[in-house]
Amino acid sequence: MYAPATPLPAAPLVPVGIASTAPNPTDPVPLHTELKAHRFELNVLASQRTNVTGALLEGRRPAGAGQLVALQALGRRGWWTLARAHTGARGRFRLSYVPRRLGSRWLRLRFAGGSTALGTRRRLGKLNVYRLAEASWYGGGGSLACGGSLTSSTMGVANKTLPCGTLVTLHYDGRTVRVPVVDRGPYVAGREFDLTEATKDALGFGGVGEVWSTS
Repeated sequence: MYAPATPLPAAPLVPVGIASTAPNPTDPVPLHTELKAHRFELNVLASQRTNVTGALLEGRRPAGAGQLVALQALGRRGWWTLARAHTGARGRFRLSYVPRRLGSRWLRLRFAGGSTALGTRRRLGKLNVYRLAEASWYGGGGSLACGGSLTSSTMGVANKTLPCGTLVTLHYDGRTVRVPVVDRGPYVAGREFDLTEATKDALGFGGVGEVWSTS
């Protein structure tokens, strides 16, 4: 005779745990950080060592020692690092580097952050890296080899080889101008640039001497 089996009691369901995305109230909250720049130079000669000094703040207070700060320049492929340094007492740092590439590029400080501090960046401005070049100046009137006429208000330089229209950044006695090549010359041995009268006045340049050039 067939007797149906007595069904076993159902096993209690075990609740499936759900992972919580809520922050743990015991976890430390990352601190806001800020980079201060105390001293830096944006007009420098190639191959001459220069420094950037500053301090890292965490929550408006000086950061501790051992935090890594980077000095970076903007190139064609993005930001690249020129120098790195660790913070010392009261979050202070000193970055030292030797610029070798002529030209102008943006400069910044960067702190990547960590488990207890947020990352931050600080733009410093445009870095101009120069070489020394012998120059003179000329005025008067007449036509320019690159087109147009020379006047007392013409901003530009004469150069024997740079293509017409090439922008050249010149620095002299704390003043900086960015002007195009507008003419050919000078034709005196050893001189690379002839500044127009307006360019000479903008720089406060004398008769003949050395200027800093990015080209």
